[in-house]
Amino acid sequence: MESAAVAAADRGARFWTFGDRGPLRPGDDAHKAMFSRMLLETFNPYKPAVIAWPVLDPQARARLTSLPIWDIAVQTEGRARLRMLSYARTVADPLVRQALELNGWEEGRHKEVLARLVSFYGIKLEPEPDYVEPKDPEWSYLVTAYGECIDSFFAFGLFEVARRSGFFPPELVETFEPVIQEEARHILFFVNWLSWHKRAMPLWRRPWFFFRTLGVWALLIGERLNIARDVSSGEAGSQQDANFTLTGADSLGKDINTKALLEICLAENDRRMQGYDPRLLRPTTVPSLVRFACRFLRYRK
Repeated sequence: MESAAVAAADRGARFWTFGDRGPLRPGDDAHKAMFSRMLLETFNPYKPAVIAWPVLDPQARARLTSLPIWDIAVQTEGRARLRMLSYARTVADPLVRQALELNGWEEGRHKEVLARLVSFYGIKLEPEPDYVEPKDPEWSYLVTAYGECIDSFFAFGLFEVARRSGFFPPELVETFEPVIQEEARHILFFVNWLSWHKRAMPLWRRPWFFFRTLGVWALLIGERLNIARDVSSGEAGSQQDANFTLTGADSLGKDINTKALLEICLAENDRRMQGYDPRLLRPTTVPSLVRFACRFLRYRK
């Protein structure tokens, strides 16, 4: 019965259709209700404290513990939780605020999952920094959410590569799967929130918001270029806002064919988004850039 309940919760987190079957226009009240209810109603009630971490053989354990991602992974989730909850407190709409609070709470749960994983497998972490309340909650939320859009897209593919290659044992993949799927829900919520938010704000604020988002993109691209350079020089881990995708990618093996990896990322992104109401907007920027890049890449023999 317990396994049946777990399977039902997992399916409920992946497949969802809005009750209102009528046409929706991005930015209207029905759209707001749809993306907010999507996040709230696909909540998976798994508890980190009762996760049964599998016992790994020495080789699998060594591969897991040698990944240089755990410090930045725990810290990234800790900052994401604080930033999302800080921004939620500034939002007047009660339904959107409730969804944002759940998003922040789930980021905190991700941190707890990671903390319990590293504790179970004896992974040593550096002392965590103080998590400081952001002075500009909207900016911090945009940086965090846009960053997740970039990093999770590639994490979906890397997670699948690790599963196929056996880098992670099947038991560990299955245990960690709900966390990965939650990131897909968070991205889906954000891109729809962003469309609604831009249309809901006064006209005079829209040009300022547009340039603000350009600033966020410039910051994130700069961070990821820096961390890619640090990975190449063996100094990864110093970036405060960059996620751990690039650091983990280097550890999974330098012989991964770039085009093949990007195509796996595209397929996994589509697969993880396909179970939700098709009227919800999907992320387009990163997938479009990757599809464009794939046109100029070749498979390595």
